[in-house]
Amino acid sequence: MVDTVLYFEGEASKEIRMLRGFKNRFGSTSEIGIFEMTAAGLVSAKDIASKFFDKSKSQAGSALTVAVEGSRCLILEVQALVCDSNFPNPKRSATGFDGARLNMLLALLEKKLDLPLNNYDVYINISGGIKIKESSADLAVIAAIISSFRDRPISKESVFIGEVSLTGEIKEVFSMDQRLKEAQAQGVKKAIIAQKPNLKLKLQVFDVNEVHKMIELF
Repeated sequence: MVDTVLYFEGEASKEIRMLRGFKNRFGSTSEIGIFEMTAAGLVSAKDIASKFFDKSKSQAGSALTVAVEGSRCLILEVQALVCDSNFPNPKRSATGFDGARLNMLLALLEKKLDLPLNNYDVYINISGGIKIKESSADLAVIAAIISSFRDRPISKESVFIGEVSLTGEIKEVFSMDQRLKEAQAQGVKKAIIAQKPNLKLKLQVFDVNEVHKMIELF
């Protein structure tokens, strides 16, 4: 009889470790624990918000999003690299993001925005060793790809939150109020989402309901 199954997740080269429950006969498995590997062993990651994104100078190919892990909202940095391909079939690589979903988003960008990505290699990475398992990062992935392709930096004070459908429509995701509150607490000044919430915030909220309107932000 097994009552509880727990896994530690994280990259060997990163100090962050996530304790995730895959089975728990006594409670929910939706919660996670986040720890930091130090010389003294595993300790609770107190200032976890600063571990997953860099507030320094903006760079092309980087966009921020807010993901939900258990009951926690985490600001994550999505990094993209778009470069000329030397192969008949361009490379597509994703670390921390679903590869099949990346291919879908690239096909959508070629169709809706006429970006010739079939001639370019595209690499996606989620910083901090986190694996995004929800679709709320779609908009940030698209923003990072366009930023890298056009070589235009995105402000570190902006977040992109939204699911992108095959038709190019940007859809709202769950727990949006909590995501925006966390973004505001971390000094974010602008949020690009599908629909403005009925929530009074200090940050500016821009609603973008179609992916082709993303081009206006660059």
